[in-house]
Amino acid sequence: MMKKVVLAAVLGIAIWNSNVVACTNFLVTPGASVNGTAMITYAADAHVLYGELYFRPAADYPPGSMLDVYEWDTNKFLGRIPQLSHTFSVVGNMNEHQVAIGETTYGGRHELHDSTGIIDYGSLMYITLQRARTARDAVKIMGELVAEYGYCSSGESFSIADPNEVWIMELIGKGTDMATEDGRTYNKNKGAVWVAVRIPDGYVSGHANQARIQQFPLDDPETCIYAPDVITFARERGYYEGTDEAFSFSDSYAPISFGGARFCDMRVWSFFKDINDNMDQYFDYVKGDDLKNRMPLYIKPNRKLSNKDMMNFMRDHLEGTELDMTADAGAGPFGLPYRWRPLTWEYDGKMYVNERATATQQTGFSFVAECRPTKPDWMGGIFWFGIDDAAATTYVPMYCGMTRVPDSYAVGNGDLLTYSETSAFWAFNFVSNFSYLRYNVMMEDVRKVQSELEDKFITEVAAIDAAATVLNESNPELAREFITNYSVNMGDYTVQRYKKLGEFLLVKYIDGNIKKEENGEFLRSKEGYPLGPDQPGYSEQWKGIVVKDAGKNLKMPKGDAH
Repeated sequence: MMKKVVLAAVLGIAIWNSNVVACTNFLVTPGASVNGTAMITYAADAHVLYGELYFRPAADYPPGSMLDVYEWDTNKFLGRIPQLSHTFSVVGNMNEHQVAIGETTYGGRHELHDSTGIIDYGSLMYITLQRARTARDAVKIMGELVAEYGYCSSGESFSIADPNEVWIMELIGKGTDMATEDGRTYNKNKGAVWVAVRIPDGYVSGHANQARIQQFPLDDPETCIYAPDVITFARERGYYEGTDEAFSFSDSYAPISFGGARFCDMRVWSFFKDINDNMDQYFDYVKGDDLKNRMPLYIKPNRKLSNKDMMNFMRDHLEGTELDMTADAGAGPFGLPYRWRPLTWEYDGKMYVNERATATQQTGFSFVAECRPTKPDWMGGIFWFGIDDAAATTYVPMYCGMTRVPDSYAVGNGDLLTYSETSAFWAFNFVSNFSYLRYNVMMEDVRKVQSELEDKFITEVAAIDAAATVLNESNPELAREFITNYSVNMGDYTVQRYKKLGEFLLVKYIDGNIKKEENGEFLRSKEGYPLGPDQPGYSEQWKGIVVKDAGKNLKMPKGDAH
């Protein structure tokens, strides 16, 4: 019997591992932020996602226009839906009204996938961003879209923010049950079940590939909105038998598993633990040892959070915990906090895991969306955008009202199989992938540039705001061009800075040596030759691992030091 239980657990982890795309979202309400701004973060993590900055300009359409819908993950044509007469401009995942949306896939019950649906999770985000003026509007629109056209992805959690409110919405399809009537074939289960909860002001939340909403208010539409059949459908399918008040969305549609705790909620816990002193009580849960002791959906932080804080939270590798990815043998001799796939592996008949931290090598892009209530919308929303591994990238401010994006970040400048000399994706990837070779020392140089740039941008934004405000009084069009030029120029500047950083790293660390330098200038002798490089050895921990593995072959005779 025990063997069957273990096998079932292993198969469950394997299925989870193969089907779920790993992403991370953190949510901050205005009352929990330093500047009274709402913020959400998002890391779009996939091994086949090319990082680029999407841009959809505002547009007007004649009556009867149709919109072609393509699946975000595969570019597969899904169908056509009526287009609105006017759509809003969208930069990345933020529109001109400061509405921002991110997501994480939790999968959930596989039988609820609707093969007939026209709307996938990516289309749901980007179509909604072109139509919503507020976060609450976005929730309503997303519910209407999947009800009308069907939802063809697996279970999904969404972060939705505007300058005043932050929502988490969790949604899953209703499966495929085909019927024929009057010669027409249709899916009787078209649509989705979902619930959206507004995070109380002064609190923060997070989700990372595990459904997080359990019980929710049934009669408070100011703080919770849900599909009318979200509970009755669960009863019909045999997922739930209790009272309405005790109904848990997550437990019914995406029951927690070892993988959901260890690989998913662990990332949320690592964010929570740094801003709340009561999170140790959930460590056994996120390790997968006590799945009944689930974390709350949101917590009150012990301090106000800034945009820089959120950038740094996206760079987490479980540092400072007993699961610190830089500290065990898997990190190699140079503290590399990454483990190449798979997440689960077998040795000598036993199953083991690699951790899945917030920062990861396969990130296509990530962002910190900052929605500022004291500014006009076109200037208030700042989409802090980074490409590739969040730990090595630099977040660049892209104003939500900009009218074009940098060529270096634009769609079509290279792809995963096509190197481009002018592409942001390849510039950032050169730096991050090269730094993986000797992570503990090379990342110090990367972080210097990262901090230099981000601190510069955070300081400059106030001045850009002030100048744009003055321009807007006499020439709104020029003000919009001004913020556009700033964002475009800073994007291109950052790419060039990273290209120079890549060259610097190659020169400094070639062949395992570390050349001497001060303030980015390499030191030379009076005769002009490079000074002898540093050649640091390995840590005592790594020496012990090597001796244990191959010491009998490497040991020198006593008394012979040559």
